[in-house]
Amino acid sequence: MMRSLFSGVSGLKEHQTMMDVVGDNIANVNTVGYKTSRVTFEEMIAQTESGASAPIDGFGGTNAKQVGLGVKGASIDSLFTQGNLENSTSSTDLAIQGNGFFVLRQGTDDTNLYTRNGSFKVDAANQLVNASGLKVQGWAADANGNVGTSMPVSDITIPLGELMTSKATESATYTGNLNSGATADATSDYTNTLECYDSLGNSHLVTLTFEKTASNEWSWTASGTGITVGGANTGVINFDTNGNFVSQTGNLELDTTANGAVSPLDINLDFSGTTQFGTADTITVGSQDGYAPGVLDSYSIGTDGIITGTYSNGSTRTIAELALATFRNSSGLVKDGDSMYTASSNSGLAQIGGAMTGTRGSINSGELEMSNVDLSTEFTNMIIGERGFQANSKIITTADDMLNTLVNMKR
Repeated sequence: MMRSLFSGVSGLKEHQTMMDVVGDNIANVNTVGYKTSRVTFEEMIAQTESGASAPIDGFGGTNAKQVGLGVKGASIDSLFTQGNLENSTSSTDLAIQGNGFFVLRQGTDDTNLYTRNGSFKVDAANQLVNASGLKVQGWAADANGNVGTSMPVSDITIPLGELMTSKATESATYTGNLNSGATADATSDYTNTLECYDSLGNSHLVTLTFEKTASNEWSWTASGTGITVGGANTGVINFDTNGNFVSQTGNLELDTTANGAVSPLDINLDFSGTTQFGTADTITVGSQDGYAPGVLDSYSIGTDGIITGTYSNGSTRTIAELALATFRNSSGLVKDGDSMYTASSNSGLAQIGGAMTGTRGSINSGELEMSNVDLSTEFTNMIIGERGFQANSKIITTADDMLNTLVNMKR
């Protein structure tokens, strides 16, 4: 009977633990990124009163006689199923759809922390942080907007108000059509304006005049302030009999001495995207690579974790890329408070990379992942835990009654 008493005690303890876990799940039903926990039980050691025996001389074998000594908790597991996404008004609120974790770091501590809670903000130092001030990790882009994800992760800075220096135009690309039905004289000329920039960011308007000079051949001539019409500012575009681009000559050269900029300004014109069909003239500037100075006005975060800045001059540039981590065994992560996890020997090392790679998943800006707690399941587990606790308490009271009867046998 003493064994049954201790079995009942073990049952009380473990069902109390179950209730603790259920209570924690329910308490965190609205915690962003929370992952529900589950308790599993297993039988405690059994006392063997007699061992098993094999059949001998025609007699059958016998099974072992064992009495269990109670229950113990086998594990408390975190279930990393996907939580529902909820819209947010902040672009720095991020939700992961996949198996990844955001990577964060505290100050100069080299230990990374991991979380599914993407409630972030930009602090006074223009760094992306969470509510506790932990710094979100990723990779900063270089001056050309290139991100090296093979490098170690570092703090992410979003420098609002940062000045983008000007860039002189080096090339311009043209697209569209030149009408093959045009006559080879000035009456069929077609003009288009190119806006380009010198090394100081000053804008220059250059007019290109296109004139058909022969069958499947067009000449172009540049004019405008600071331009001397001549060999450097004229050229020829050739098409084949099917209206496709074949070749071109000439380049654009501007005198920007009066502005104090680097002079001359050489611009390579690319007409390879143009055609010559029997439709209206539509040739226009597709793109040019120069821009005026500007400041960083706003930014956006894509599903691939790329943070793109938009400047007042209309230019965009990659600022940084968010890092995501995955683990071979996510359930092996250790809870560290504040919705954070740390790696353990059983979780495996963090495999850090960009979003949309491996099983890390995508990042949704302006959304948050809600808790994956299922209240119907938790209330059911609450009933099961309560009844299990009551049943084990009944073991103790019944064993006590039996002991009382035994004691009262002798009066």
